[in-house]
Amino acid sequence: MEPMSPEPQTEALDPRVLIVSGSPRAHGNSETLAERVAKQIGSTSAVTEIVRLRELDYSSCVGCELCRDGGICARFTDGMTPLYDKVRKAQGLVLISPVHNYNITAWMKAFIDRLYCFYELGYPRPGPWRSTLSDQDRKAVIVAVAEQTEVHDAGFTLEAMRRPLEALGYEVVDELLVSGVFEKGLVSSLPETLLAVDSAGRTLTQALVR
Repeated sequence: MEPMSPEPQTEALDPRVLIVSGSPRAHGNSETLAERVAKQIGSTSAVTEIVRLRELDYSSCVGCELCRDGGICARFTDGMTPLYDKVRKAQGLVLISPVHNYNITAWMKAFIDRLYCFYELGYPRPGPWRSTLSDQDRKAVIVAVAEQTEVHDAGFTLEAMRRPLEALGYEVVDELLVSGVFEKGLVSSLPETLLAVDSAGRTLTQALVR
């Protein structure tokens, strides 16, 4: 299945960053890192917004493909609905997820799956395809937070965020696995981790202003 040629971009992107936390736990390590990277990016005058998926009521994608007409999920009007415009307009995206059973959380998986409406698909299937977000100089950072201390025990978590973002047209400019962390807020006492998150935030903002 080959990608279609991109269509010209007609809407200017905001040099803002949407930060999405996929943790079901309030005030945990993922949210702590989301707030940290927001502060770092905000120090460069870039506008940031944190989305806490646990606060939203939304359904998983059911594969009905009603989004083929209009480029937005037409099956559900729920907590994801206002996020489409935010994703479309923001040039930068940060995804942060704990490791659940070698993978991203169900909240993050549902969020990513609901971005399927940004694809245009040719027929007959499988045919050529294109993302309406591609070729717009979009940049992303991904972060996985793991209780496990061994890298292989984090499973597919980073890949499960990276590959969909790349297919949608984002360049993932940095990725970070924070391992050996479980107790709520523990990352706040890990200076090396905080510095790594700050670095990822700087890398993203520098990529956005090129």
